[in-house]
Amino acid sequence: MLPFIRSDLAQFTAYKPHPSSDTAQPIQPSIQIDRLDTNESPYDLPPQIKEKLTLTFEQLIETNRYPDGGHETLKSAIAEYVNESAHLSPSVFTPSHISVGNGSDELIRSILIASCLGGEGCVLLAQPTFSMYAILAETLGIPVVKVGRNETNFEIDLQAAQLAIEQTQNPPIRAVFVVHPNSPTGNPLTTAELAWIRSLSEHILVVIDEAYFEFNQNTLIGELSQRPNWAVLRTFSKAFRLAALRVGYCLAHPEFIAILEKARLPYNLPSFSLTAATVALQNRTLLLESIPQTLIERAKLIQTLSQHSTLQVWESATNFVYMRLKPDGSHSQDAAVKNLHQNLKAAGTLVREIYGGLRITVGTPEENTRTLNRLQAALVHSNS
Repeated sequence: MLPFIRSDLAQFTAYKPHPSSDTAQPIQPSIQIDRLDTNESPYDLPPQIKEKLTLTFEQLIETNRYPDGGHETLKSAIAEYVNESAHLSPSVFTPSHISVGNGSDELIRSILIASCLGGEGCVLLAQPTFSMYAILAETLGIPVVKVGRNETNFEIDLQAAQLAIEQTQNPPIRAVFVVHPNSPTGNPLTTAELAWIRSLSEHILVVIDEAYFEFNQNTLIGELSQRPNWAVLRTFSKAFRLAALRVGYCLAHPEFIAILEKARLPYNLPSFSLTAATVALQNRTLLLESIPQTLIERAKLIQTLSQHSTLQVWESATNFVYMRLKPDGSHSQDAAVKNLHQNLKAAGTLVREIYGGLRITVGTPEENTRTLNRLQAALVHSNS
């Protein structure tokens, strides 16, 4: 290893982006590839929105100029949308409550810098959950404390979590990350989990990731005004169909937002990404029209998958479904899941193998039909 590199970095595993359709070819190249492994929307932007963005790029964006470093136009549009979607007064959330990042990943990194860096604190996570919390913390040299979840419903082991907070010292736990609903398991926070995060000390930052809010309309932003130690993350990568442009935002107390603004990089979002997110919000009624179809398809997937005696499938409040193979006593479960994952990939369906199961993004009706047919064939192949 190079002598000037931190010794602990060699032990970490980087986030591995999944291959694009150009590089992830199945065994038979003529097969249609369905990319259901990254929880993106299966629907591209409508042509009229793309046309509007093209005209904006041609007429208004000067590529020789830096983008809007303060993000004021986008922040105002986000504030309007957040207040409207939560049925709040237009004055509840303003641009001062919002920080915008290059995807939620940059915001997570800024949050960690603002709260835990320099030996100030540890991060508490309940596994399984979104992997980037731990990856970003570890690359910053921030200790991560991990607790488990109930294997039946994936509720956080609250007793273990509380014990970790009480016993972890030098440094103490300074930030707790929860996902509402969780990824990769799709379950929203329970009444008990909500009561627990509400009970945490004001000295602990609670980060609530609502990346899938638009698919369930269940949000905690109404409590932010009473809880200055809470922050809510959202993204344009899922329901708003802008995964390629990497735009996320954080809602929190203005004092905390001011700190995040110090921690983020200048000009962190390109002009085109800022414009696209603003246009998406201006046309949100049109873009979010795809959600009812996604929910219908999600229900079909869960119903059909649940009919397989070898599969355990969980309900979901997101745009994906999580499932595992039921133990049969004759095979290694990890090996069986890997085999199933590879058989699906060979057939042309890309899904995410994670934490002993498979996470399947809800696609178009045609993609979902192919997925179910390919899964049935893969199960038969795996059992033969």
